[in-house]
Amino acid sequence: MDGLGSGNRLPIERTIGTMRTTRDDRARALHIAGDSTAAPKGVAAAPETGWGMALPFYVPGLEVVNHARNGRSSASFISLGHLDLVDAALREGDLLLVQFGHNDAKAEDPVRYTEPWTTYQESLRAHLEVARRHGAHPVLATSVERRSFDAAGRAVATHGEYPAAMRELARREGVPLVDVQAGSLALWQQLGPDETRRYFLHTPDGRRDDTHLSPLGAAAVARLVASGLVEVGVLGPDDVGRLDEDVPASRLTWADADPNA
Repeated sequence: MDGLGSGNRLPIERTIGTMRTTRDDRARALHIAGDSTAAPKGVAAAPETGWGMALPFYVPGLEVVNHARNGRSSASFISLGHLDLVDAALREGDLLLVQFGHNDAKAEDPVRYTEPWTTYQESLRAHLEVARRHGAHPVLATSVERRSFDAAGRAVATHGEYPAAMRELARREGVPLVDVQAGSLALWQQLGPDETRRYFLHTPDGRRDDTHLSPLGAAAVARLVASGLVEVGVLGPDDVGRLDEDVPASRLTWADADPNA
């Protein structure tokens, strides 16, 4: 899929051979570190859906472990102890998919704010180092674009310099990058201002949220992620499936207790 991969392609033969299983022969896991656009949700938030909730449908051979939490930035995910939980869960051969940016731009909040070319990259690098310490495979993913259109109906990029800073870090560190920002921006442009409402939280009860995703939107972004992981050589074609399908409602689960509380 155009726009999803970076030049940081891993040789597919090598990645499949080393990441199929860990030394205890359990199925490899794909861990997600991220914010509310990926995070699991409680029933009170439905139909809001993180793309991490939809991803297992498209990568049936992997265990998806969704550590993403609402409101987190690359820095606050560390300071609030979430990266410690990732550290405890990672095993050799696992994948760690890292996606932050929405909340890093909140300059009014010193706990969450990072500057794109310094503290943002430093915080992302801390995630990479945790994965490497366990013999796991880090992957960076740029942020999902918001639903934003100009007066001419053109989809507008909203994340400032954060995607470029992540791309530059991926090149420098030799880490695969899934460019979800570019892929989602292109998808929103293709769908247009009216159709994209179905992909975000525009609900009959009056919710108008152009950042967070509906089940349809979460499935679309999860497909971008799964396709991108194949494109950059982290997964093989046989590791993903059903990319032409939406996720059935029966495959999405909202927790009774809010996992973000």
